[in-house]
Amino acid sequence: MINHTTSSRGVLLVLVSWTPDAPAGMERATAALAVGLAQNGHRPVIATAVPQPGRPGLPGVTIAQLRLDDVRFPCDDDVLRRAITYQDTKLTRQIQNLVTEHRIDTVLFTDALWGLGRLRGDIPGHLRRALAAHVKPHTLDAGPALARATRVLVPSTVVRDELAGWGPRNLRVVPNALLPDASVAPPTPSRREQLRRSGPVRLLARLGPEKGVLDLLEAASGWNRPVEVALAEAGFETSKGSQSELLDSCRKAAARIPGLRLRGALAWDEVLPWLAGAAVVIVPSHKETFGLVALEAMSVGTPVVAYRVGNLPALIGPTGHGDHLLVDHDEGPAALHKAAQTLLEGDILYAATTQTVYRRAAEFEPRRIADFFLEAVS
Repeated sequence: MINHTTSSRGVLLVLVSWTPDAPAGMERATAALAVGLAQNGHRPVIATAVPQPGRPGLPGVTIAQLRLDDVRFPCDDDVLRRAITYQDTKLTRQIQNLVTEHRIDTVLFTDALWGLGRLRGDIPGHLRRALAAHVKPHTLDAGPALARATRVLVPSTVVRDELAGWGPRNLRVVPNALLPDASVAPPTPSRREQLRRSGPVRLLARLGPEKGVLDLLEAASGWNRPVEVALAEAGFETSKGSQSELLDSCRKAAARIPGLRLRGALAWDEVLPWLAGAAVVIVPSHKETFGLVALEAMSVGTPVVAYRVGNLPALIGPTGHGDHLLVDHDEGPAALHKAAQTLLEGDILYAATTQTVYRRAAEFEPRRIADFFLEAVS
């Protein structure tokens, strides 16, 4: 059992692309951690370079604006890396000012590049300087980021094992947390049974080729119920215009599938209700360092079918309880379809699965993960 901290801590979470409703796991996980820290009586501050909407933010969380010239979002890694390199001193000074203003004792650079972990400027020596590696950093960013971090935090053993060969000895696994929404409850057993019989199959993803949505759409056929797909553009992309190109391809594939509805981004407060209203959620990702969409679906009792890749087996099927929800990647989209259909055809298996995934998701409650985080950086 982790003891709650008795004194308030000031934590600065740096992510230049952060904004509410961003359709990306890193932004949402950052928000969830910040909320968990605030709920435990600490003083979280999120530093971002994206202009923020003029509406209420996260309870107990301060949003601070960074100035990053010559960058417009979405942008790719090369554009952002050049901007950070040329503005390293100015960005470091802004971080230093935020540290002083908000009485910060811990700075979490939430990524080597997008979280400014690669900054070379001096950060006061008394600060805990943690780096969150949600994915394996690019070699251009990893050197300075790993060398300057007093702790390197990863969301899963998958990322830990990927980084092990690079030599950092200060690796700690701190899972992503769920962004809480007390207004959303899992469907009742009777409603869940209705969904099993005739509810939609749903997919939620950002526009990235590794998410596997296009592959699934191109192979989709034979569904006897509605299929609904929500796709959204993130603040980052592999190359300029790549998200728009992928969206066009997905639209063309979706147009050939009767009964399939393709929609755009969901606001954060729409995500859990939308996932709760699905009979099953499919996560067709080719790789996942954590699997936040899967966890969010599980948190409202919705079963998730996915490939046996990355962290998804540890998240969905630990100790074998979710093996029927996982298929081998080499078997392709048809295997995902078959696994989902098999699950939906069995009322007893389906009911047991909804209860199991719901209990599993409770382990990622934000206050609990915030405690793990503070223990890891102390």
